Amino acid sequence: MSAYLILGLATLQGAHAWGVLGHATVAYVAQNYLTSATATWARGVLGASSTNTSYLSSIASWADDYRETTAGKFSAPFHFIDANDNPPTSCNVNYARDCGTAGCSISALANYTQRVADGRLSAANTAEALKFLVHFVGDITQPLHDEAFEVGGNDIDVTFQGFSDNLHADWDTYMPEVLAGSATLANAQAWANTLTTDINSGSYKSVAASWIAGDDISDVVTTATRWAADANAFVCTVVMPNGAAALSSASDLYPTYYNSAIGTIELQIAKGGYRLGNWLNMVYEQNIAAKRGIELEAREEPVLDGREFLPPAQPLSRAELARRAVGYGCNHAH
Repeated sequence: MSAYLILGLATLQGAHAWGVLGHATVAYVAQNYLTSATATWARGVLGASSTNTSYLSSIASWADDYRETTAGKFSAPFHFIDANDNPPTSCNVNYARDCGTAGCSISALANYTQRVADGRLSAANTAEALKFLVHFVGDITQPLHDEAFEVGGNDIDVTFQGFSDNLHADWDTYMPEVLAGSATLANAQAWANTLTTDINSGSYKSVAASWIAGDDISDVVTTATRWAADANAFVCTVVMPNGAAALSSASDLYPTYYNSAIGTIELQIAKGGYRLGNWLNMVYEQNIAAKRGIELEAREEPVLDGREFLPPAQPLSRAELARRAVGYGCNHAH
């Protein structure tokens, strides 16, 4: 293994979701598709200068850091939805069945899409909402963030490049690192530029429009459920097509499994960035620019905790009990 890769893997211990590299890449791709007006708005919300070229990318992993704080513990369940399906036999997402009582990625996207455009919120709360949106659109494109089986793959022990770790960590962090390098903004930007070229004129050009077809900021639950189902389908076809036991018993997931999975990882990162750019454009154009000058009914900050978006309460599933037992976290020891 090369020295740069060992260093990169070491520095990303404890990361979540796509890892620092993946989330920054999603954000850079999104930046490439923002209108100038949306970009100006986003910079203003985040307090970034007009010359800041990493205004979304630099905050893309903020939500992972925040979840580890006392103040941010409430947000830990928002990084995933536990599809209670049966991979590799069947994969599917059902919002009413799978979004737990503490919330999930879909309810969080609905909540923070509403919050980021509500002019009654403080500047700090608006910035928080935008940071959450940037992160959760990335999270929902990672297949194992849309899967309950073995705590989203955290409990599937595997070997990757000689290291003992778990399947979730390999998808989040270690396989992207092998492809694109260590978790620096420079590497993320380079990867994003390659993916943007693929979207504009390469292998994704003919399908990119389908990634955002039907996306609707007035019906976030339906839109985000479609995104989650799209990613979840790969659990059966790419992530564990022969079941978890086949992965745990493999001598090493590199290079055979890596080669079978890395194309899907790139596809999902590209989707996440393209969707995020389109989503923020719609939020700005429809819910901010179009409503400027309209007097709000009250100046008090509304209570927008997201509970209104949750499905009816159900008995705790085995998946939710398992998530609670580990504090809704991910295990990325390597």
